[in-house]
Amino acid sequence: MCSEMRVEVIDKEIVTPSSPTPHHLTTSNLSVFDQFLPDLYVPLLLFYPNNSTINHKGNMVDHHYSLITERSKLLKTSLSETLSRFYPFAGRIFSHNNILSICCNDQGVAFIQTHVNCPISKVLEKPHAGMLNQLLPNDIESTFESTGYLLLVQANFFECGGIAIGVSISHKIADGFTLGTFIRSWAAMGLVTDVVALPTAEFGVAASLWPPQDLSIKSLQTSREYVYEDCLKRRFFFDASNILRLKSKAASAIVPNPTRVEVVSALIWKCAMDVSRSNFGVIRPAMLFLAANMRKVLGHPTLMGNLLGYVPTKTQESEATLQSLVAILREGIEKFKVNYGNGVSGDDICQHFKEHEDLMGKNDINNYTCSSWCRFGFYEANFGWGKPSWVTMPGMPIKNVIILIDAKDGEGVEALLSFKEDDMAIIETNKELLAYASLNPIAI
Repeated sequence: MCSEMRVEVIDKEIVTPSSPTPHHLTTSNLSVFDQFLPDLYVPLLLFYPNNSTINHKGNMVDHHYSLITERSKLLKTSLSETLSRFYPFAGRIFSHNNILSICCNDQGVAFIQTHVNCPISKVLEKPHAGMLNQLLPNDIESTFESTGYLLLVQANFFECGGIAIGVSISHKIADGFTLGTFIRSWAAMGLVTDVVALPTAEFGVAASLWPPQDLSIKSLQTSREYVYEDCLKRRFFFDASNILRLKSKAASAIVPNPTRVEVVSALIWKCAMDVSRSNFGVIRPAMLFLAANMRKVLGHPTLMGNLLGYVPTKTQESEATLQSLVAILREGIEKFKVNYGNGVSGDDICQHFKEHEDLMGKNDINNYTCSSWCRFGFYEANFGWGKPSWVTMPGMPIKNVIILIDAKDGEGVEALLSFKEDDMAIIETNKELLAYASLNPIAI
């Protein structure tokens, strides 16, 4: 077995849509939601161990190199066909009168093929951010200007025949829901699934409902500049049985049936507050912002792009309990639904993001952000060689960020944390957290 994983680029090419984008769709405006999203890339990794069968002579039925050629061709062909439905992804961003739009000119997406000098088990047995980052086509901190592509794909072929598909998409055009819809459509196209059954991809509708605005006249900034820091990333795995235990502990008369996202978010929030107590001797006021998929709230469940809002929740309790924090989260979520359930205007959205920026900028409050990628269907992505055994991301190089993603069974949760080194040292030894979660277990 190799002592060090090396990823060698074998081929680079541009994949374009299989059919040209109609003339009336060659410009796709970004919505006001998109305007407030940062110019960084959303990463995703899908792992597929080699499930080829063995014949009676002990030889692989599918020869290694022919298998790579076949699967690489399938990935590119189905990607090309999928881009005809997700045509803005193959375009380029341009600016006119301080308004960003996408020129849907079919210039294509980057497709990189690599050879990895070890079995896929080397990654799955003890995954870490440095290793996972090598399997992605670009850095998360990249900008559209630096890459020139809105979507980049890296197909990593391991010596054992396993595959890891790394995907990076510009956050200016997609959130987790949109990325999940695209991944499922791409995989279904690879299986030659009936196109009618593929998820709907509605582009341009969000911009017609919430048009982009010249935010300079409102004294607002678009795309808050994230401060990238040297943070430690850690992965905590909550299996289904521990989720049930955690729900039981968190349940109260106020919230008798908490969700798995609520209980995991609340527990990690509580651990982060314990860090504050350790650092300052007291618990400072703490805010947890839940990134919310607003599609259902706004009554538009299939729109593409970004439809994100932030649910602000705050506690000043010196002895917060899991139950009290879950109750605060539920109250914030219900209030958010009431505030935005009857529709929003462009001005409402601008005000929402302005309030979020103001709260994030307060120095006397500890701020944390939690984004749930659960129920986005990443584990449904079967290109023809089975569903992924593991779906993850390396984590964000931004402090105090928590990302939740489904476990393979759809019941457990993986929490991907990014905190400063000293803070993470306290979190990863927190006894209450470790009573319900495993720190970076084998991903198989």
